Amino acid sequence: MNTVLKQTLAGLRILLVLTVITGILYPTAVWAVSRLPGLHPNAEATNTTLVAVPRDGTGWFFPRPSAATLPASGGSNKSEVNTDYTATIAQRRTEIAHREGVAEDQVPEDAVTASASGLDPDISPAYAAIQIPRVARETGLPLAQVRSLVSEATTPRPLGFIGEPLVNTTHLNHLLTTSR
Repeated sequence: MNTVLKQTLAGLRILLVLTVITGILYPTAVWAVSRLPGLHPNAEATNTTLVAVPRDGTGWFFPRPSAATLPASGGSNKSEVNTDYTATIAQRRTEIAHREGVAEDQVPEDAVTASASGLDPDISPAYAAIQIPRVARETGLPLAQVRSLVSEATTPRPLGFIGEPLVNTTHLNHLLTTSR
């Protein structure tokens, strides 16, 4: 057999093997795993702190707003020169200031702007701080205890100088659940 024919047959064998693996076996395995008991398409992420899990009611810490329509994720792709975006930001600032009982100029930027994915559970310590009085009042927990829970859910700057300290609202709300 000449070399071209050998290479052509080897290429066809590889094509056939990869077609079976990637076109039949892998999709079948993914489909089978998705049918396992306990997996449900509408299941809620309850044991994770990697995504924001907003809670109903005012006795919880609120994460950043989301531009995503779940189950998809993503930002709004609107800039600060977009009039719809600036109106949305102004409306959010007013609503949060009213809800938290603070002046509009005390509402941090992360309280009114969505994260890039729309699923970010982290807020600034400043945003958490303005929520502490409301959460303490709504839950009946002492103010000092709620401050302590915020402190426990706060992660410092990585390596001590990169980025900013962050408060994970999903973890914080879980701590609130166990403190009640």
